[in-house]
Amino acid sequence: MGCCSGRCALIFLCTFQLVTALERQVFDFLGYQWVPILATFVHIVVVILGLFGTIQYRPRYIVVYAVWAAAWITWNIFIICFYLEVGGLSKDSKLLTFNLSRHRSWWREHGPGCLREEPAAGLGPLDSQAPVPGIGCTLEHGYVEALHSTLQILVALLGFICACYVVSVFTEEEDSFDFIGGFDPFPLYHVNEKSSSLLFQQAYLPA
Repeated sequence: MGCCSGRCALIFLCTFQLVTALERQVFDFLGYQWVPILATFVHIVVVILGLFGTIQYRPRYIVVYAVWAAAWITWNIFIICFYLEVGGLSKDSKLLTFNLSRHRSWWREHGPGCLREEPAAGLGPLDSQAPVPGIGCTLEHGYVEALHSTLQILVALLGFICACYVVSVFTEEEDSFDFIGGFDPFPLYHVNEKSSSLLFQQAYLPA
């Protein structure tokens, strides 16, 4: 397949997904978002598996990648609903941290144009360690997270379509290779039958 084929496009998409996933993983670590950290880690592993399968012509690995791409799209739709507070969800809940910390999204304090407000003096140690939201943000942190998830959905959707195409191409190539004739026993049988008949005729030729 040429450089403009679906295989090369899938390699590019997987590489781009790895870059965006690593960027997202860094900010999830900074915000102690443990559930997204685990989900992104699995995503990185599966994307590497899909990239390996694409380079090495392994359709099964690409099928695993395609299935995960559908699950990844579903997960990012949930993240969008979470940060936009759709369906009774609250972005201020501790759902994404396993209730282990009081931290929220890193963008809540360090978003575009945000100014950090220092906590008041004299508060207890727990309150002093609590994250303080930024003020005067150009873009609220919920929208920043939603934009990140929207990008992941678009790339994963393209990857899913491209993976299905590549798997179909690989399958067609394997089927056409099976029917080239190398595995067809009929020509060999036909040659053997012809040679045996010639030997039989030679054996009964008059002297």
